Amino acid sequence: MTDTAKIGARTAQPADWLGMARRYGAWLLLAAAFAVLPKIFASGTAHTMMSLMGIMIVFALSYNMLLGETGLLSFGHAVYYGLGGFLAVHAMNTLAHDALPVPVFLIPLVGGFSGLVFGIVFGSVSTRRGGTAFAMISLGLGELVASSSLILRSFFGGEEGFSTNRTKLFRVFDLSFGPQLQVYYLIAAWCLISMIAMYALTRTPFGRMCNAVRDNPERAQFVGYNPYTVRFIAFCLAGLFAGIAGGLAAINFELVNASVVGAGQSGTVLLAAYIGGIGNFIGPVIGAVLVTYLQVMLSDVTEIWQLYFGLLFIGMVMFAPGGIAGLIFMHEPLWHAGAYRVLFGRLIPAYLLALLPGLTALLGLILVIEMTFRLMVKASEGTGMSFFGVPLDAAAPVPWIAAAVLLVGGFYLFRRTWPLIADAWQAAHGEVQQARRRAA
Repeated sequence: MTDTAKIGARTAQPADWLGMARRYGAWLLLAAAFAVLPKIFASGTAHTMMSLMGIMIVFALSYNMLLGETGLLSFGHAVYYGLGGFLAVHAMNTLAHDALPVPVFLIPLVGGFSGLVFGIVFGSVSTRRGGTAFAMISLGLGELVASSSLILRSFFGGEEGFSTNRTKLFRVFDLSFGPQLQVYYLIAAWCLISMIAMYALTRTPFGRMCNAVRDNPERAQFVGYNPYTVRFIAFCLAGLFAGIAGGLAAINFELVNASVVGAGQSGTVLLAAYIGGIGNFIGPVIGAVLVTYLQVMLSDVTEIWQLYFGLLFIGMVMFAPGGIAGLIFMHEPLWHAGAYRVLFGRLIPAYLLALLPGLTALLGLILVIEMTFRLMVKASEGTGMSFFGVPLDAAAPVPWIAAAVLLVGGFYLFRRTWPLIADAWQAAHGEVQQARRRAA
């Protein structure tokens, strides 16, 4: 080997390592986080919550394949999640009854295959049209399956559904999957595999064509691609991953009933995907984690936790249509331009300055809602209540005055911080423009 070739080999090796680190580093860090998190949060409640988060991540990302990648707003995506769960439960009961050598960690494949099959059947009809027509067809199909779940009792089990026992299946490496920790690692493994597969799909030419059909189906058809075929394939793949999520849910809960195919489940995944942000792959992941956490925690704090979900969704649609991920990635140009002085010197301090009055106004709004609920719905139980551990009387004037002061005063101060944030943003964009001119 000549000296020139040796030098080229030595210089190419670090570049190869750098490229591999950029390509696979994030997934390796995510796998390490999945492995370490149960050691940090070691309680049974934490393991259960993280298992639910993993299931919802797969479900939300499958929905993002429709809405975020292909522009298909579905109101019945829970159909494929629920049918995958039902077929997984039936498969588990059959395998346990016949003592067949099929381990638990293969059951999500049954759910995925079920979601794929029903995706092919229903998608062949619904994906012939896009936009509002598709949304209405998906709503009709969802209601059809939801109503059938109370009629076809031999398959759906009526309102009670079907139960199973994951510990009776064939064991590998003496894993019974009785402890929740083992179930968590099973869900985490499938979650990681599904995330990698769905992300890889977004980087393929097919993923780019899904984006083209989403943005301009007429132009996509003009260059030779059939929008119906693209929508149909994306719909089937979304059903596949939704079925995997349903199979994981069947393993986790060991119970599947009619609620998993209803409009409530479809609404939950819509909230998770949109709140997190459908414009970025990481958005549904953020939304799934947040929505799952709020579902578990808020349900223990207040009876009207679904109202707060609705208000959060309305707020995101009105003021941050890009979701939480969209708000985060708004700052990406600043980071790439090296505008750290403006970012940490002006923009983040402006955010922190607006945070306190914003939280104060939010606290006042929550107090108003809770006292109104107490007087209008729970009046028969008395007007006494507790708000963040503070006892108060919802019928007394003092709590209402305090709530009004918190709400009005907090919003006024919050509104006063908007010009500061606007000035910081102008300075940040000026810094980005200067960096681009220097690079040119």
